[in-house]
Amino acid sequence: MLELEARAEPSRLMAWASPLLAVALMLVGGLAVFAALGKDPVEGFRVFFLNPVKDLYALSELLLKATPLMLCAIGLAIGFRANVWNIGAEGQFMLGAVAATGVALYFGDAESALVLPAMVLAGAAGGAAWAAIPALLRTRFNANEILVSLMLVYVAQLFVSWLVFGPWKDPDGFNFPQTRMFAEAATLPMVIEGTRLHFGFAIALAALVAGYAFMNRSHAGFRMRVAGEAADAARYAGFSATRMIWVGLLLGGAAAGLAGMGEVAGPMGQLTDKVGSGYGFAAIIVAFVGRLNAFGILLASLLMALLYIGGEQAQQYLNLPNSISMVFQGMLLFFLLGADVFIHYRLRLRRRGT
Repeated sequence: MLELEARAEPSRLMAWASPLLAVALMLVGGLAVFAALGKDPVEGFRVFFLNPVKDLYALSELLLKATPLMLCAIGLAIGFRANVWNIGAEGQFMLGAVAATGVALYFGDAESALVLPAMVLAGAAGGAAWAAIPALLRTRFNANEILVSLMLVYVAQLFVSWLVFGPWKDPDGFNFPQTRMFAEAATLPMVIEGTRLHFGFAIALAALVAGYAFMNRSHAGFRMRVAGEAADAARYAGFSATRMIWVGLLLGGAAAGLAGMGEVAGPMGQLTDKVGSGYGFAAIIVAFVGRLNAFGILLASLLMALLYIGGEQAQQYLNLPNSISMVFQGMLLFFLLGADVFIHYRLRLRRRGT
């Protein structure tokens, strides 16, 4: 019979092969899902995975969708490496969007070159401030940052709803829960003319480079890696656990806030009650599929964006619910967790009675 046997040391090969194995199993599982729903699996595969990359405009939409995922995931990865579990990037994303919107509405129609830089700073500060709440409660009262950061997501949602239904509601918006459209000076310029891909994509790439440098080329990143891999060694070396909690949560919050800023200053051009699109939660999967590595996160962000857009394509062309993309995300996470078992264990065939 087959049984799991512990490895003497973790498998480096499986550490990198398990995400690829999870993606392959997700694709096979996806074909089975299409067949179970009465759809042609080949046509389903074409619509879901090939339509989103069929031309330049489709590719630009893929990169646009991947931009907030990159930003949220690289911020989360920094904390995850030190076992600081920030699960509330969705709320920090929304507070970054709120802070950036506040700057845009304050400047109104002013055509100042300072508007966008101020929005970038406000977005990062808003996300970091929201992440500071679980950081304070964890370091001061030993509250679990997983629960606190997660519960704050719902507080952020209610806060956004109050703003767009109340003081920030557009009086000319036909009673829709939204703010005024931003002035041109408060919107990000396009990277490719004729598409919606904006300068936030360049910000996301810069964040990946900065995240890589921090995690792999800085003393602070080294301390956080040691704390995550060998907590006893970190304590013996005198590394401050409190500082690492603050750094992990604040950097994650700032990156998520930047993503929120890019969302309202990019394709939306205003704040609405739908600004929270699940990017903060999906970024958790992206971070782990990408192995908490900047280059891996880049590839995983593109894959997750493909699942988002593929779900929209399946809804349009195959008459499937948009939640089909959530099914694929769930399968990806399930298969990844299953494949990760083989990092620490191997399968052995044993005869009965031995």
